Amino acid sequence: MAPITKVAAVQAAYVLMDQQATLAKATAMLERAAAEGAEIVVFPEVFIPGTPIWFDTGRIWHGDDQWYAMLVDQAVVVPGPVTEQLGAAARTAGSYVVIGVDEREPHGTTIYNTTLYFGPDGDLLAKHRKLVPTGSERTVWGMGDGSTLGVVETPYGRLGGLTCWEKYMPLARFHQYAQGVDIWAAPTLAVGDAWVATMRHIAREGRCYVIGVNPCVHIAQIPADFPDRERVWSVEEDGEWVEPGNSVIVNPAGELLAGPMRHEEGILTAEVNLAAVHSARRFFDPIGHYHRPDIFRLSVDTAARPVITSHPSPLDVGQD
Repeated sequence: MAPITKVAAVQAAYVLMDQQATLAKATAMLERAAAEGAEIVVFPEVFIPGTPIWFDTGRIWHGDDQWYAMLVDQAVVVPGPVTEQLGAAARTAGSYVVIGVDEREPHGTTIYNTTLYFGPDGDLLAKHRKLVPTGSERTVWGMGDGSTLGVVETPYGRLGGLTCWEKYMPLARFHQYAQGVDIWAAPTLAVGDAWVATMRHIAREGRCYVIGVNPCVHIAQIPADFPDRERVWSVEEDGEWVEPGNSVIVNPAGELLAGPMRHEEGILTAEVNLAAVHSARRFFDPIGHYHRPDIFRLSVDTAARPVITSHPSPLDVGQD
């Protein structure tokens, strides 16, 4: 029999640009989800240390110097102290954990929109950098490459996914399907019914479970001492909800199992059963009997693109 497990979507508020406070909140929410029996727990996009909300609330690059410096200071180095703490929390919970972070290189200042995957033993199993930041996000986040597009093997099926509007990239979706993704983690900032329809479409197209997870932040939850607080978010212009939430869990038929949850923090849970994935694909398998590789072929470059590649000097070749 295919194993059945419980999954959780943690819809919560980050503490804007405060790495340690948000990490503590993530750990507490993970404990709650595990206490409810969740063995796969998914957190929102860039949850630690939160969304650089200024990219949508003011003129691009107008007075955001201090905010960006905060982001660099509070961003997560992978691997590093934050991943060690997240791994320890995953190990204590005994759960697979998927969580979004603002990532930077140890000596870098470009920020990447990154999703981390931890095993129940605490190991960092994979990371995915968002390939294409959307619109004004490009003023903050760099681009990932094809080396972080894999999936993770679990006893409950293959766990993978893409970040927010990456899911509108048809070939990126197909690459996930081609790797046999069974449980699709979908951290996002996207809101509204149209996005819920996207979650349902991916579940139905891929014949997989989808765990869509948003942050949920009210204006009152922006720290009182945040620099230029009145300018980073305006109630008059932007409304009371910085992040209204929009989390859902969807089955392989595209049916909602939980959510959408909006305007409140909380944890959605649902059972997933790999047998339901397999049976759904007897009608439609996007990489099997419903694919025509004789007509359509996808080529994917999965090579990493490091900043530098070191080569030995020709003078050193052949020397002891």
